[in-house]
Amino acid sequence: MPTEKLTFAGHAGHMLAARLDMPNGPHLATALFAHCFTCSKDITAARRIAARLSSMGIAVLRFDFTGLGHSEGEFENTSFSSNVEDLIGACAALDARGMSPTLLIGHSLGGAAVLKAAPMMSGVKAVVTIGAPFDPAHVTHHFADAVPQIMADGATEVSLGGRPFRIGKDFVEDVSQANLKSAIAHLGAALLVLHAPRDATVGINNAADIFLAAKHPKSFVTLDDADHLITRPADAEYTADVIAAWSKRYLKLDQPQEHATVPEGVMRVQEADADGFLQDVQSGPHHALADEPVKFGGTNKGFTPYGFVSAGLGACTSMTIRMYARRKGWPLTSVSVDITHAKEHAADAADPGAKVDHFDRTIRLEGDLSDTQRAKLLEIADKCPVHRTLERSSTVTTHFG
Repeated sequence: MPTEKLTFAGHAGHMLAARLDMPNGPHLATALFAHCFTCSKDITAARRIAARLSSMGIAVLRFDFTGLGHSEGEFENTSFSSNVEDLIGACAALDARGMSPTLLIGHSLGGAAVLKAAPMMSGVKAVVTIGAPFDPAHVTHHFADAVPQIMADGATEVSLGGRPFRIGKDFVEDVSQANLKSAIAHLGAALLVLHAPRDATVGINNAADIFLAAKHPKSFVTLDDADHLITRPADAEYTADVIAAWSKRYLKLDQPQEHATVPEGVMRVQEADADGFLQDVQSGPHHALADEPVKFGGTNKGFTPYGFVSAGLGACTSMTIRMYARRKGWPLTSVSVDITHAKEHAADAADPGAKVDHFDRTIRLEGDLSDTQRAKLLEIADKCPVHRTLERSSTVTTHFG
């Protein structure tokens, strides 16, 4: 995905650092992502969600709130209200580019901020919260012991996630007065609430309160045993997939083929994780993942490249058999095909060390078929177009299981 670094003015005029992840194909919609308390735009969840959405034609702007990450300003002088104003500033920056956001995504306190900001943004059709608190003051639990000193001294340093931050009195007072109930009730957009039941930072009861305060359309999806920061790649991947699938309904992304994200006949493969081998595979409206096993440095989240080749052979074999049996009116009730792949020494090669690809294919046919019909379907399997393609440089062995 093409990524552009940019800046825009935050609530106090400081320049905020942002990344705009653009689709490789047509731009169909724009999302605005708000990160969690004291986090940054580059955490695992934000990166993965941006990559997944951009693969389906949704541009994603993710930015660092004032005083965090690469943004200017002092964190000590920020508040929950200033976060909301920063979001409004991000929306204005997108508006100026002709890319007004229709999807808002907020993680933790960022989720609370997007709930507050959404009614102030025209054109927002969908809002997603991830581990968000219903009461923004919940965030003060992280430094509850320091609150008396903050109120007495005006600010003090606290440790959050092993890092030092100065928290100001204005932040504590502002977040304590924040109330989301009215904003949620007047959201004016579809809502997806994502939360992990075992979230030890923001309890699952917050998700229930947000959900009950919202009007339909609204959805809730559990993140099972994910942690609050969605640090495990598998959890980030799941979160991204859920958001991608859910948002399509409300952003109206279905386009005529001439405007499709990936043109007909093109299989687009896009790197999803530069630290491993995970790939987004997109063809028209269809999405899959490619990866390598853990023992080869991958994360085992999708088919291997040869797995896709095997899947193509198996699918084509099954379809070809079904097409023939249907045309003949034969009582075939079910087809399954198992494919294994290996590199084997070529018996007739001039080079004794030469190897060829060998695909072993096991076909199972269900139904009241005669021996003659089964034999004919086995013969038809070898006429599968993918089989013929592979046979030009590979061997394909077929047998019944």
